[in-house]
Amino acid sequence: MSDAPPSLELPGLSVTLDRLDYRPGGPNVPPHTPHVFVYHLTIHNGSDRRVVLLGRKWIVEGADGDRLVVEGDKIVGHSPDLAPGDHFSYNSFHLTATHARAQGSFHGVDDEGRRIHVRIPVFEMRVPES
Repeated sequence: MSDAPPSLELPGLSVTLDRLDYRPGGPNVPPHTPHVFVYHLTIHNGSDRRVVLLGRKWIVEGADGDRLVVEGDKIVGHSPDLAPGDHFSYNSFHLTATHARAQGSFHGVDDEGRRIHVRIPVFEMRVPES
């Protein structure tokens, strides 16, 4: 059991899905996950605290019942240090076998060393009809 204090959802810290693009798979995409969804997110620090984001957790649930949980340090190789009013934008991708739903969170610390997190809004990844 951990003695660490719980992570707090910091009011004013938010994430927006700016764009979601579908890219059909190609020769570099595994045949069991042929659908590529490129997402563009922005993390907005509308709080009154400086925050450093240290990692992320994604949960991708496929229409076929498959569930993938991805956790790790950093966000596309960065640990965004966001003063009040700052934002961090990036893009990355998920590979899926079917239609899927993605959600998750970013976690880090505020300027007083308290553990914080911000939820990534749920978004649907729909494979276009052929």
